[in-house]
Amino acid sequence: MEIEQQIWGATSEGEAVVLYTLRNAAGAEVRLCNVGAAVVSILVPDRDGHLADVALGYKDFRSYFGDPALCGKSIGRVAGCIAYGTMRIDGEEYRLDINGMAGHLNGGVKGFAGRLWESRVETNRVVMSLSSDDGDQGYPGNLQVEAAFDFDEDNALEITYIARTDRTTPVNMACNLLLNLGGEGSGSVLDHELRLDASTVLEADDRLIPTGKLLGVAGTPADFRSLRRLGEGVDSDFDRIRMLRGYDHFFPVDGWRQNILTEVGELRDARSGRRVEILSSQPGVTLYTGNRLGGGCPETKSGGRYRDCEGVAVVCQGYPDAVNRPEFPSPLLAPDGFYCQKTVYRFGTFR
Repeated sequence: MEIEQQIWGATSEGEAVVLYTLRNAAGAEVRLCNVGAAVVSILVPDRDGHLADVALGYKDFRSYFGDPALCGKSIGRVAGCIAYGTMRIDGEEYRLDINGMAGHLNGGVKGFAGRLWESRVETNRVVMSLSSDDGDQGYPGNLQVEAAFDFDEDNALEITYIARTDRTTPVNMACNLLLNLGGEGSGSVLDHELRLDASTVLEADDRLIPTGKLLGVAGTPADFRSLRRLGEGVDSDFDRIRMLRGYDHFFPVDGWRQNILTEVGELRDARSGRRVEILSSQPGVTLYTGNRLGGGCPETKSGGRYRDCEGVAVVCQGYPDAVNRPEFPSPLLAPDGFYCQKTVYRFGTFR
């Protein structure tokens, strides 16, 4: 594995924005940058061996600061929502930064996705780290986090998040990797086929706050237990799909066991023959079909602007609003605990 690093630019304070390229012997590569610990590009072959970038992203490093789509970026402290921006831990109530209809979303206005991380090469991987002070966005505890990125000779990208705290706090890290297996900038992903190992979907109300109810997917547009086109159900009224203009739903993974890496599902593109198998230790995934990509994303790598549904994310994460829902797997990290979650994207082809 070859790893290159170069200075992509500098912030107004003179801090370096670093671009890392992890390249295997076959010429496939992953590029990362330390703004939001982001996956910037993924270059993998189609069924005929032609390489293309399948990860959505931007032309200029400055666009990775404050982008609404959070393309490829590491989200924290907590991915998803915390209802109304309030939570209670050990009998004490905390009020968090409010930045969305549901309350507190994806770590707040100044969440981890918009920050410059420390970064380094460790032998054959790239590791990025960040410190979050007590009171940051309203969260308790000083939190130390790391994101480790590995890419191997079989075109598998492995992302590992670890964290420690000195005070009990919720942690739910996730990578918001938006993919188009036909190639970035090639158009809609609604012809992609998806399989998810999920027999239920988490119901949400009109503000997209979880109700706590799990809906069975059998016979509904949320049934991806076998490969199905993403576009088949986007006009359905089931669980607000039409209102959302596509999928933006959380699916608990069937058979999830804590700290065990399990298969989540598979995404395919029949035109290119590319596929990606997804494995994770997280209890669920959020499926997002890029419903709002056309709402102000910066200039793209291919020199245009993304339109709605030109990328799809299968975001491996914990349950949304879990800190307020004792029936969900707990997101709380204690001072004597160790947070570690892993997601693997295995890229390949099919005929």
